[in-house]
Amino acid sequence: MGHGISRRGLLQGAAGAAAAGTLAGCAMGGDDSPDDAKGEVTASNPLGVKPDAPLEVVIFNGGFGEEYAKAHEAMYRQRYPKAEIKHSATQQIAETLQPRFVAGDPPDVVNNSGGSQIDFNGLVSEGALTDLGELLDAPSLDDPNTKVRDTLLPGIVDVGSYDGRFLSLNYAYSAYGVWYSQKLFDARGWEYPKTWTEMIALCRTIKAAGIAPWTYPGKHSRYMSWPILAAAGKTGGIEVIKAIDNLEPNAWKHDAVRAAAEAYYQLAVDGYLQPGAEGMDHIQSQTEWCRGHAAFVSCGSWLENEQKSVTPPGFRMAVAPTPSLTAGDKMGFEAFRGTGSEPFIVPTKGKNVRGGLEYLRIMLSQQGASDFTRKVSSLTCVRGSSAGIALGPGLTSVTKLIDASNGGAFTWLYSSYYRKLERERVDAACAELFTKRINAAQWCDKVQRSADEFAQDPAVKKYKRA
Repeated sequence: MGHGISRRGLLQGAAGAAAAGTLAGCAMGGDDSPDDAKGEVTASNPLGVKPDAPLEVVIFNGGFGEEYAKAHEAMYRQRYPKAEIKHSATQQIAETLQPRFVAGDPPDVVNNSGGSQIDFNGLVSEGALTDLGELLDAPSLDDPNTKVRDTLLPGIVDVGSYDGRFLSLNYAYSAYGVWYSQKLFDARGWEYPKTWTEMIALCRTIKAAGIAPWTYPGKHSRYMSWPILAAAGKTGGIEVIKAIDNLEPNAWKHDAVRAAAEAYYQLAVDGYLQPGAEGMDHIQSQTEWCRGHAAFVSCGSWLENEQKSVTPPGFRMAVAPTPSLTAGDKMGFEAFRGTGSEPFIVPTKGKNVRGGLEYLRIMLSQQGASDFTRKVSSLTCVRGSSAGIALGPGLTSVTKLIDASNGGAFTWLYSSYYRKLERERVDAACAELFTKRINAAQWCDKVQRSADEFAQDPAVKKYKRA
């Protein structure tokens, strides 16, 4: 769930030590940040890192674990051997760090991810995040003639930008789609469906074979909003997605959104969802899928790493785009949702902002990025960094998905602009939709009412996607 970071919310969420006196004395960000750790700017030190300044890094200990970060820290230590590095990892990012943001004592680098992520809307409105534009314009670690921005995959700057400032580096590159076992499909003679009519026909066949066609994490039902929105975007075009991102009136009631919601609602109506899935979390539903109890699951490309301990040998997980809803879809079947994930930030109040920027520059090197891919079976936002790496079946399938799209990846930003809208409202509406407590039209109405609330709430900072 999202955590707002308004001044009042922060103080309420902080420990008693962060009393009201903190409010007057410590703004969360702004031009008075104590960036005292500055060194000489040179060709080998373009960001002006102070070589002996301590660096503190806090990592979200989720699907990717924390070992990859220790490798990045070792690279930093190699460049700055006098720098002491403090490393910690937690799943409770907001609970651990909100009091420190209030107190004006945040870490230098934060992997602000997971279910307890600190709400970006609050961080941005409080001026708590360093503009990473300087990092983008710095020379890359591998080639001094190439800027960091020119090493990134398309869309990475967009998804990390707020009000035109690049504030969040989404380090992992995630492709979202519908996952299945190539082994199962080959054994049964099934082919992945390219149209929704074919999907329903295959679901009928799968169910007759004694396998649930789909499973899903009912405790995190928003996972099923992803194929709905992907199908809506492919049917109606990117303008449909942009209207949702911009909280436009009736955006969620667009014909393309309703058609997509009706299609996926059909899975529930026709009995193509695994019984009991409404009570499962993501790990439980994904494990059921790995055990062959369901044929399809909606997820992002972290799935292979997240399920590696329970995936049977030879399972050969594969991913495909959402099936086309109509013959007149504005995007082809190969178009998919692809975007950056796993956001990293450099707080303005960190004691070593220069070091924080440099740490991200190291992460964005070919060595830093390829090492991440080897360790956690996920692509990064760095172009070409997976070349020459032996990838697992799932990630190999992801690279084929990306290549087949010919640049046809797209994404939505509402879930990062207004995290609670997705994590709470859309999630709750999907839970009702897939247990048939509401129908597709009611789902569209319900989510639209929630979006309208966000649009009309003066306390919610608004963003405009061009």
